[in-house]
Amino acid sequence: MTYRIRAARDADLKPLYEMAKLTGGGFTNLPPDRTALTAKLERSAAAFAREDDTKADDLFVLVLENTETGEVRGTCQIFTHVGQSYPFYSYRLGTLTQHSKELGRTFRADMLGLTTDLEGSSEVGGLFLHPGERAGGLGLLLARSRYLFIAKHRARFADRVLAELRGIIDEAGGSPFWDGLAGRFFGMNFQDADQFNAVQGHQFIADLFPKHPIYTAMLPETARAVIGLPHPSGRAAMRMLENEGFAYENYVDIFDGGPTMIAKTDSVRTIRDVQTSRVIATDFDGGDPALIASGRLADFRCVYGDVRPCSGGVVISPRVARALEVVEDATICHVART
Repeated sequence: MTYRIRAARDADLKPLYEMAKLTGGGFTNLPPDRTALTAKLERSAAAFAREDDTKADDLFVLVLENTETGEVRGTCQIFTHVGQSYPFYSYRLGTLTQHSKELGRTFRADMLGLTTDLEGSSEVGGLFLHPGERAGGLGLLLARSRYLFIAKHRARFADRVLAELRGIIDEAGGSPFWDGLAGRFFGMNFQDADQFNAVQGHQFIADLFPKHPIYTAMLPETARAVIGLPHPSGRAAMRMLENEGFAYENYVDIFDGGPTMIAKTDSVRTIRDVQTSRVIATDFDGGDPALIASGRLADFRCVYGDVRPCSGGVVISPRVARALEVVEDATICHVART
């Protein structure tokens, strides 16, 4: 069975909506709202249709497709420059050190400061794999396909890329971080705020959020305990990001306190190690396991397959050639699967 990554289309609305209902909340980039998802697909279609490689506020939505059945079983998203239409807010966890000569003591207080430090960065997000497909490395295919897409369209992306991981959500669907901090200012629970943000955007944060630093000691222990921690379902994603060169630099999501992972774009392992080759033949099975991508913009495709180097290029299998929709003499990019 072959799976491939391709550009999302209008017809993908139904499977995207069905997957959105399975996320369990706190997944802002994939809201279970048909209107919001339709708007995302329209924005993505406009980004794929724009041919010039200039920087803009683009969103690209990709999907994981079973090439035999045509079913869509996963999705991911790439934002070229966050914070262009609305401020991109994060909390930055810092420390204030003060010394009292009279008491002979030094006091250190952790503080959360509202910031737009990460504005202008590119973002990878919205990754969701259908529960029935969580085997065979398909989550890794979704994740790394985004970096191959960036590599193939590098001029459109910033020099820094981030990924926001969902924070801790309790069994009732609430957020201890939200309840202990923002909920006190907004008068709404986490589910309502999360849905509003996903559908309407987060300009209301600029209007209502406290601008002064928050001493974490003033928060309840339930909120302090989850700052910078990923949701249990996101731990594997965090490890994948770390393997690509991302790091947690004390920035957290303002809604659920989840960690924001950051990397220099050209230092991301998949982007750094990608190779471009000419397809010499499409009649060989075997070779080095790789992620292989072809095409630009709406014609982008990415699959797992084997690549065999040879004089003047590489050889791939008929299965890979069909999935990528390439023939001999086409150009592909590839990176080792490990």
